[in-house]
Amino acid sequence: MSLAVLHSRALNGVSAPEVVVETHLANGLPSFTLVGLPDAEVKEARDRVRAAIQTTRFDFPMRRITSNLAPADLPKESGRFDLPIALGILAASGQIPLDRLGEFEFAGELALTGELRAIRGALAMSLAASKAGRAFIVPVANAAEAALITDARVYAADSLAAVCAHLTGQAPLPRYVTPPIEATQRYPDLNEVKGQQLAKRALEIAAAGGHSLLMIGPPGTGKSMLASRLPGLLPPMPHDAALEAAAIQSLGSQGFRADTFGLRPHRAPHHTASAVALVGGGSDPRPGEISLAHHGVLFLDELPEFDRKVLEVLREPIESGRIVISRAARQAEFPASFQLVAAMNPCPCGYLGHPNGRCRCTPDQVARCRNAKSSGLRNNLRTGNAVTSVFSRNPCHRRQAGSRC
Repeated sequence: MSLAVLHSRALNGVSAPEVVVETHLANGLPSFTLVGLPDAEVKEARDRVRAAIQTTRFDFPMRRITSNLAPADLPKESGRFDLPIALGILAASGQIPLDRLGEFEFAGELALTGELRAIRGALAMSLAASKAGRAFIVPVANAAEAALITDARVYAADSLAAVCAHLTGQAPLPRYVTPPIEATQRYPDLNEVKGQQLAKRALEIAAAGGHSLLMIGPPGTGKSMLASRLPGLLPPMPHDAALEAAAIQSLGSQGFRADTFGLRPHRAPHHTASAVALVGGGSDPRPGEISLAHHGVLFLDELPEFDRKVLEVLREPIESGRIVISRAARQAEFPASFQLVAAMNPCPCGYLGHPNGRCRCTPDQVARCRNAKSSGLRNNLRTGNAVTSVFSRNPCHRRQAGSRC
């Protein structure tokens, strides 16, 4: 039979819609065509798949090959479709059996040597495959992430040859079982901070009530150090919330690490970050910093230095706990329930009220510094989230444990 049908997954926000990979071999001049709204990464699969099949010592059929990624109106991106396309060619040409293909879903990027490389969004795809009642074959690098879903049947493969051996029954892949997860990282401890009792009390109140927090004080008084310790004061995340946060992180460019499962994220973007970097976006919408901080803490240091338009985009996510990114061809929704912590200096030089009289800022300069942040965001924080302002004016600028002034 010259037709093979396999199942894979695309990504649309945090959801993973099903993609049916249909491969047909016909007589005619040798060619390899990909249809179904593929982007440049998917179109480049033709060269990767051809080289991977040949280096794995299978025969690449010299026929008219057509691979269709259905549905046709869903954009396809990334190299995760390499593995199902290669298997479809091998199945349609009779080199591997067709009867077991419907039991599995496949995702993986192929190297020219036939090895499987890691992909984005394995956790979301594993959840969707589990709901569809199919097993999921993924690269070894994504197995621990995909197996976090309790009911998922995950099989880890390191190469195209290993997947083919599993489908033919020559060397079945063992079902991947997630070992007991013990987070190797820990939260910074608030006990390491010496002094600043008022700021510590504000952190405890913010953690207990889920409030946003604004810390105002001179440089070196420990604002960033205190903000990094807020996640450790928050209650442990429920399993469902931890899975949701892990799924968002797996969509980011840095990926997800299994040893951080269950830890509340702490994101601290630089003040030069754009609005798209903060809320997410792109032609293929990806989560921004507010979504990567889902169920965690978003820390904005040097708040007045952020562009006013960047701060304005935070107003709606703070109120609704989600962000909808709309583009001409696609629309994606990401959760964004985070706790906002901001820090700023009391004046341009930062030393207003210093006991040594180091500040030379005029009242107008001080007023402009404090009014530089978004008025809409400031009013939203004060009225909606009970922002707590902390003034740290200790004469000692180094308050860490064991340090000397």
